[in-house]
Amino acid sequence: MVAKNKFFGMLAGVTGLLSVASAQNTTVNIDATKSIAKVPSTMWGVFFEDINFGADGGLYAELIKNRSFEFTQPLMGWKKLGKANKEGVFLVENREKENLKNPRYLQVTAGKTSKGDLGLYNEGFRGMGLKAGVGYDFSVMYRTKTSGRSLDIELVDSSNKVVGSAQLQLSNADGQWHKATVSFNSNTTVLKGGANIWIVGEGNVDLDMLSLFPKDTWKNRPGGLRADMVQRLADMKPGFIRFPGGCIVEGRDLANRYQWKNTVGPIEERKLIMNRWNTEFAHRPAPDYFQTFGLGFFEYFQLSEDIGAEPLPIINCGMACQFNTSEVQDMSELDPYVQDALDLIEFANGATTTKWGKLRADMGHPAPFNLKMMGIGNENWGPQYVERLHLFQDAIAKKYPKMKLVCSSGTDPNGEKFDFLNDTLRKMKVAYIDEHYYRSPEWFLDNAGRYDNYTRNGSKVFAGEYAAQSDGMANPTNRNTWLTALSEAAFMTGLERNAGAVEMASYAPLFAHVDAWQWTPDMIWVNNLQTYATPDYYVQQLYSLNKGTDVVSATINGKVIEGENKLYISSVKDEKKKEIIVKIVNASADAKKLDVDIKNKEKMKSATLVTLQSKDMQAVNSFDHPENVAPKESSLTIKGNKIQLDAAANTFYVVKVQY
Repeated sequence: MVAKNKFFGMLAGVTGLLSVASAQNTTVNIDATKSIAKVPSTMWGVFFEDINFGADGGLYAELIKNRSFEFTQPLMGWKKLGKANKEGVFLVENREKENLKNPRYLQVTAGKTSKGDLGLYNEGFRGMGLKAGVGYDFSVMYRTKTSGRSLDIELVDSSNKVVGSAQLQLSNADGQWHKATVSFNSNTTVLKGGANIWIVGEGNVDLDMLSLFPKDTWKNRPGGLRADMVQRLADMKPGFIRFPGGCIVEGRDLANRYQWKNTVGPIEERKLIMNRWNTEFAHRPAPDYFQTFGLGFFEYFQLSEDIGAEPLPIINCGMACQFNTSEVQDMSELDPYVQDALDLIEFANGATTTKWGKLRADMGHPAPFNLKMMGIGNENWGPQYVERLHLFQDAIAKKYPKMKLVCSSGTDPNGEKFDFLNDTLRKMKVAYIDEHYYRSPEWFLDNAGRYDNYTRNGSKVFAGEYAAQSDGMANPTNRNTWLTALSEAAFMTGLERNAGAVEMASYAPLFAHVDAWQWTPDMIWVNNLQTYATPDYYVQQLYSLNKGTDVVSATINGKVIEGENKLYISSVKDEKKKEIIVKIVNASADAKKLDVDIKNKEKMKSATLVTLQSKDMQAVNSFDHPENVAPKESSLTIKGNKIQLDAAANTFYVVKVQY
């Protein structure tokens, strides 16, 4: 009798344990029978800013630094070579007013020289990345009245060993400017090489725009973009590209602001300026950081078209960066700024018979770029911004009534400045309100429901700049950890769920050179030869590749899943691909057993699972370990309309169900 009672007691205990285990299973209800909101094609995009050597020394594939001698120190990046240099090479201003945007050039007046007597070495952007077997195009603008000079060009490694060379004759002797080119290969791969340019022969000669490009640029365009960096963007299939940045649009002062008209037309006629990140941070000075604008507005539009993204240019509104100065353009003198906006639309969309449409055609793109939206100002705030914005809004609406404007809500996602702008801009009925948030991972986890109660009517939200900060904004110890990426994934479930209120979102900044950065964290890291994607990149990519066409309901016990027990879930349906896509973030330290119950009008056929995870919350990717945290795909078993998922701790899942 005692033994029998003991048996039943043990049985009761086991049954109780089974009941507890069963109770721990959580049912997630996905109702794909009706659409809550359409997912805009622009939902997930990228934001490019020329920070961290993102353009010159980065996306723009030019290898020679200070090619036109226009830096504040005219020979920055160059070193004189040879015994004849003291009397042989010097800089002059172009007093003949031939090209006021590019006035400096080298004038060579030495007597007869042989290779090794007279030359220049260029160090590149933290060195030059050279690749074995890849062709290189060297070009130079020159002017001479004799035909006795030539250039010997050498690619060299860090020990000055020659790994590629060519000779270029400067033969046109009519005293006019000409362009000469030569192509040759590197026989060795070098991470941090350089270039020697020897001036041989005799006769006076002027030199300008000394340039060196690899042939393997994006789409093999001469003078184009780094293919591996563009490929990272293309692999995301972004809905838009915001350019040319944030704070560089404003400039440290208005003289240093970004002026798009100085970035189009012939390369040699684009006016260089100092990059505003040149001296912004005492801990990361970059005195050699300038903008040559070889990557200009035409190239940005072209890049957008190449990768199927909508262009989103941002222009200055007559206000310099309010962190640096209180300088603003007087309202009575704002017309040129407004005209720049109108002319930009004409450049992008105008007929080839118009002034700016003709320039676009002359640059090689007769067809319009179909610009639909543009930003007025970046992180500007206060009544002064609103006052100026009214002028832009009225002028653009009058001439281009379909153009949508993106307008700033300031630097922070809350507070008096934000509340004023959010309220005012909605009353102005602007198309998009640009919200920025650089905050801790905890902030992102806590704010996944931020837009649940935002109105679906009127102005839409553009989450224009966001990134979780591992160690305080702009702190040099900030890193792209798995924790920052996971918190962003959780927050993005709220952006996706609220696509009726939020129509665009982009992480920032985009690129950073490992030897020349000013700001961290950043989505993609590069050196002179390679790139690697951070965990944050993979989060952005998984959302962008799986954005769907319609938001559908994802609930537990009838409630949206926005952080209770650190679980975050959103769901979309892709009517084109015939998929239901569920994004699940378990940001807790405990595993969760989920029963995903999908209600759909059509029968489920198969399911796949993409997993992004790490057991180490401080895990990072690197050049040595580029896929330390990277997506892994596997198959899932689906029974009828149900999927069982053991959601591991601190993991991001994308469940894709085909029907």
